[in-house]
Amino acid sequence: MTKRNKIIYWIATLWLALGMTSTGIVQLIPMKEEVEMIQRLGYPLYFLTLLGVWKLLGVIAILIPKFGLLKEWAYAGFFFAMSGAVVSHLAVKEDASTLFGPILLIVLTVVSWYFRPESRRCTSN
Repeated sequence: MTKRNKIIYWIATLWLALGMTSTGIVQLIPMKEEVEMIQRLGYPLYFLTLLGVWKLLGVIAILIPKFGLLKEWAYAGFFFAMSGAVVSHLAVKEDASTLFGPILLIVLTVVSWYFRPESRRCTSN
């Protein structure tokens, strides 16, 4: 892995971890704005707890060494959760500004996944 790729990986991964951690905590609290948003989207309130827990567990999975298969699941979960957020916001015709966060997290997920070092990949035997 080149030094450039390692830098790209760690920048994307740390920003992804920060974004998922902060939104996960906000969903677990749950903040008034998050409650209002989840209700506007038509989801039950317990989704906030599910998403918050999954995000925090996913952050742990992508940051700890090894466990390549677990990382693959975490990246997939981040991608599905954030693409689901984009579709949900579009479905209820919310402002385009609501798409920025989820789209940014999708991009960070893909960049982190693509540039992950060999030691953090799922190896098949």
